[in-house]
Amino acid sequence: MAARWKSLLTLFTNWTQRADRMKKQQAAFFAYFAPEAREILNDLLEKYATDGELQFTLPDVLKVPPISARGNVAEIARLFGGLDQLGNAVNQLQTLLYAA
Repeated sequence: MAARWKSLLTLFTNWTQRADRMKKQQAAFFAYFAPEAREILNDLLEKYATDGELQFTLPDVLKVPPISARGNVAEIARLFGGLDQLGNAVNQLQTLLYAA
């Protein structure tokens, strides 16, 4: 049982480290977006760091806390300039996470 917990802790640490590394290395990616859109991307990154979920399925991922507290799907998409731009931002976030 202790080995299983150690393994889970290692995974969690790896997810957190990858998210932190991506944030530091890709500051220009986040700077491109308006502050409210950046908050959504940061929420997605935190979701990855805590859950290890690398596939952010739109619009489902926008309907769960903490992201759902920022508005409905249409309101969140507007922060990015529309659904296509939101999809592109999330896809790019995933790509950058894989590379981190």
